Amino acid sequence: MIGVEQTSDVRPPASDAPAQWPAARRVVPAGWWWDVLAIAGFVAITLAVNAGHLLALDLRVRNWSAAHTALVPLLAVLNYLGQGGIFTSACALLAIYWTWRRHSVRPLLPVIAALVLTYVSITILKNVTNRAAPKTLIPHPELFGSGGVSYPSGHLANAFVWYGVLAMLLAPWLTARWRWLIRIAPPVILTISTIYLRYHWVTDTAAGILLGFVLWRVIARVPWDDVPLGRWLHQRGWDGPALFDRAR
Repeated sequence: MIGVEQTSDVRPPASDAPAQWPAARRVVPAGWWWDVLAIAGFVAITLAVNAGHLLALDLRVRNWSAAHTALVPLLAVLNYLGQGGIFTSACALLAIYWTWRRHSVRPLLPVIAALVLTYVSITILKNVTNRAAPKTLIPHPELFGSGGVSYPSGHLANAFVWYGVLAMLLAPWLTARWRWLIRIAPPVILTISTIYLRYHWVTDTAAGILLGFVLWRVIARVPWDDVPLGRWLHQRGWDGPALFDRAR
């Protein structure tokens, strides 16, 4: 399951010498093969959707959801778990709090990284693929021209990244089990809600999961407490550890 292994909080004494970029932290499951497989899966789904091989599955699930609406009120509320502004704001406020408490800019770094990675990757992919959403009811929702921004699911990609960052920022207050729940529960709920509410096709959602998985692992690998920030911040005492590694 996705997560970040704890590392030692033993650090060398501060120095005015230029810092070296530290070795990347490991993620769970370890290794780059998971990233490669996720990227390969994303490419395979994209090619299959473009060729129309998964169209029958998408349409069958969309039509079933349109005919079974009993859970719409509940899932419409739960779908707010995927609204980018909500968890982006929550992460930003927590990062500002930790920046003030620890007199360090480091808590802001994963938030900035998440914002840049999600905005750039999701925006580009949605605009390029140009796929219509299920609620448009068009018969052939193909990629590259059916008209829309449905592929991949931004709800799922954002959820993997932002709830991972949120769990990181809440780490001083939460156990590992609760942090795991924060990272995993929202994507599971959003997988159900976005498909059932016909906001995204099944293939949109699968692609969003794979994209978010890779983006989160990129962020999780960075040793934020040790990234060199330059002499200017060091001399002013704003480059201390955010203590992400020390939290239990």
